[in-house]
Amino acid sequence: MSESIPTPATPPELDPDPAVRHDAADQEARERLAAVRDEVAKVVVGQDAAVSGLLVALLCGGHVLMEGVPGVAKTLLVRTLAAALDVDTRRVQFTPDLMPGDITGSMVIDPHQGELTFREGPLFTNLLLADEINRTPPKTQSALLEAMEEGQVSVDGVSRPLPQPFLVAATQNPVEYEGTYPLPEAQLDRFLLKVVLPVPGRDDELEILRRHAAGFDPRHVVGAGVRPVAGPADVAAGRSAVRRVQVSAEVGGYIVDIARATRQSPSLSLGVSPRGATALMHASRAWAWLNGRDFVTPDDVKALAHATLVHRLGLRPEAELEGVDVARVLSSALGSVPVPR
Repeated sequence: MSESIPTPATPPELDPDPAVRHDAADQEARERLAAVRDEVAKVVVGQDAAVSGLLVALLCGGHVLMEGVPGVAKTLLVRTLAAALDVDTRRVQFTPDLMPGDITGSMVIDPHQGELTFREGPLFTNLLLADEINRTPPKTQSALLEAMEEGQVSVDGVSRPLPQPFLVAATQNPVEYEGTYPLPEAQLDRFLLKVVLPVPGRDDELEILRRHAAGFDPRHVVGAGVRPVAGPADVAAGRSAVRRVQVSAEVGGYIVDIARATRQSPSLSLGVSPRGATALMHASRAWAWLNGRDFVTPDDVKALAHATLVHRLGLRPEAELEGVDVARVLSSALGSVPVPR
């Protein structure tokens, strides 16, 4: 854990400027969340971008759609992140027979009192791994997405708030679509980021084998030396700090122009919505803060543009038939927008 040097208590008459207190608290929260990266790296190899995406989403109060073939450590990543943040986590395998009440919770009869009581579902956690979300029917998908948007679930006419922080990391398998219910564009737009977990390179894969040969057990991340180095209070402090990160008129215009460029692309039937532009601004602020700045630069916007926008775009049928890649279309749109100085 990154620790700040203790300071003596300040007498009331010498209370420092509020901005100084903010800076000290911001720096401590930033150091603790930076230490989370180091803890995750003790277990997960070669997925630094995914770790960054999950931290950005936590700081924005958003959610992440993770895409990767089986076996690239999606579950392990979420479990390790939860251990390093000292928060609760649950995993739900989404299947065709999963019902909304199976994830939100339901009213059951208490055998001792003979009354109906609410039994919490797996949504009542801090980090939820929604595994293969596209394998469950739209009704259950909608129940999850409603909880993501509202931060609460409604059962039997009563709204119940979810714990904070609350992050859904939903996964999709990019190579097997038989028997799936693909998320429609309106639901994809609810995810702050889409993060692709690639198959690791040769050196990273050799390191994974070396760790397993040395006795690493992915079911017990604490045994691998992962320590809780941050907590919900640090996430809350980080969220407060991110809201104070400045976005200049020029950078705001740059974000809007990127969104508008996607709407004008001849290859796209669906460009970035105003919600997508707002999401890019929030993600860029979180990225700037994690990098020690209280203002957003065009480089911050470009760094988060693909993860924030690519899943919000829809290809025209003719472009899809021609094998056009949506990521390349987005890159082209980004390249067409002048970068502010």
